[in-house]
Amino acid sequence: MKPILLLILTACLPASLLGAPQKLNLFIWSEYVDPAVLADFEQQFQCKVNVDLYEDVESMLAKVQGGGAGGYDVVVPTDHIVPAMVKLKLLAPLNRANIPNFKHLDPAFLNPPYDRGNQFTVPYQWGTLGVLARRDSTRPLPESWSIFFDPSQAVRPFLLIDSMRDLIGPALRFQNRSVNSVDPTELKAARDLLLAAKQRSLGFEGSVGAKNKILARAAQAAIVYSGEGVRAMNENTNTVYFIPREGSVIWVDSLAVLARAPNRELAETFINFVLEPKQGARISNFTQFSTPNQAAREFIKPADLHNPALYPPAEVRSRLEYLNDLGGKIRLYDEVWMQVKTK
Repeated sequence: MKPILLLILTACLPASLLGAPQKLNLFIWSEYVDPAVLADFEQQFQCKVNVDLYEDVESMLAKVQGGGAGGYDVVVPTDHIVPAMVKLKLLAPLNRANIPNFKHLDPAFLNPPYDRGNQFTVPYQWGTLGVLARRDSTRPLPESWSIFFDPSQAVRPFLLIDSMRDLIGPALRFQNRSVNSVDPTELKAARDLLLAAKQRSLGFEGSVGAKNKILARAAQAAIVYSGEGVRAMNENTNTVYFIPREGSVIWVDSLAVLARAPNRELAETFINFVLEPKQGARISNFTQFSTPNQAAREFIKPADLHNPALYPPAEVRSRLEYLNDLGGKIRLYDEVWMQVKTK
């Protein structure tokens, strides 16, 4: 038996011999993994997976920094937050010998600027930020951020996403600015735009909660991630998800092992399991987000694989930006966010 396979198959053995299965502590976005995949992992490796949830990366980072780092094994950071977590020494370098299924990933998602050489992260899902709305039978729905930021075009009632960079970014794009702007004047203009929109809105909501409120007819439009948008359209054909013409955000969420993970080898075994093509496809078929796993695509539902909301055409992708790590300049966003949330 090959040494790598032997290591994977026996990852839980010591705990099992002691009479108690080893535990994997997963800290992840809500509705972001198929429970059946977790159940299969538990059965195959005689382990128990404990899941804790978050709705935005700021909350995740705060909890990990506040002492949660020692209680979790695997976390799922968004691209722009990875450099900060590395700098804070919150992530462990990955032992790629324990992750042979890394070979299945699309080269387009490898060696990213936020983690050169994928030393700390493995791509998990990717997608976009856009608008989920109920179709209006009385007028065409403008595919623009104007439905939130221009009172004359507003679709009401609407929800604003409760995530700092993912809300300030659309305000910047609406004003023809980069989502990574660090110009104080541009950020002040985005702040004023958001403060005005806040007064007309139902308030702030995470992407999953916003999707649910759209489906429940409690809101007419919301800023959400592409997976929630596609799931809503599948549940109700009177809803639509689109990327506004001004442009938006493209993102990659990754799997990472925390530096103080109590079960590091089991964490890497889990990452390897998720990278199996059929498991990767099961996850994306469940989440309705896009897979970076090239080998998994043959098992993706054909309707999803050809859905431009999940896999945007080149013309749309040309209008998308990744959120960059802004280093010390992030304080400018923190100041805007604090004012938007408290005023």
